[in-house]
Amino acid sequence: MRVTYQGETGAYGEMAVYKFFGNKVEPVPCKDFKDVFESVKNNEVPNGVVPIENSIEGSINQNYDHFIAYNLKVCGEVAVKLAHVLITNPQTKFEDIETVYSHPQAIGQCRKYLEKHNNWETIPAYDTAGSVKIIKEKHLLNAAAIASEKAADLYNMKIVARDIADNSYNYTRFLVLSHEDAAPTGDDKTSVIFSAKHAPGSLYNALGEFATRNINLTRIESRPTKTTAWQYNFYLDFEGHRTEKRCAEALQALEKYAVFVKILGSYPRVI
Repeated sequence: MRVTYQGETGAYGEMAVYKFFGNKVEPVPCKDFKDVFESVKNNEVPNGVVPIENSIEGSINQNYDHFIAYNLKVCGEVAVKLAHVLITNPQTKFEDIETVYSHPQAIGQCRKYLEKHNNWETIPAYDTAGSVKIIKEKHLLNAAAIASEKAADLYNMKIVARDIADNSYNYTRFLVLSHEDAAPTGDDKTSVIFSAKHAPGSLYNALGEFATRNINLTRIESRPTKTTAWQYNFYLDFEGHRTEKRCAEALQALEKYAVFVKILGSYPRVI
């Protein structure tokens, strides 16, 4: 099976692919998150994997927006522990480091470590493993990259510092894209997007439909609609499968207080 992800070989997205699908899968790298959605939409691959939130830095907002734009389903979730290391070319000495490349999320997750070396300039890159590729291909002897130990091994680079994240509890949650969601297992989660009506009590009443049915909400996130100023879409995860009676009733009742409701899918609960 071919599964696409954003990043270079050795990226955390590739780790998510292997963790969810097993070692026999063929990971297909893409440069942008949009390319992952496009690949699945156009049936170039049956599945894609995209990050949706990090335990330290929070949401990956770009992918929330893509779920609005694309008519794809979520059929699974997987969590990957991020163990960031500082990587250089083999010839580079630690005292020669002047710049550090990495994905903005990884830079944010290592903020305290980088502040100890405030003479270093941080340069955002499109991917963690991609930042290692950059300093290798450009033969940058005064630069380092923040990525995984696997990325250092793949590119034959040197690890000069380990465990540099601010928090050891550093996980990224990935969602698995498909054209269909998953069948009920008895321990499931459902993701939806809705926009509450612009009226007093709409959001309160909308969430109350879940509370009255004893449905646990595991996440709620708001994002600007980008179509009307000061209007928001809400991204909601709750325990249960959309086909369960109480969940189906809650989703139907939600429509009374919403401008629109989009069910992203139900899938086995991991987190």
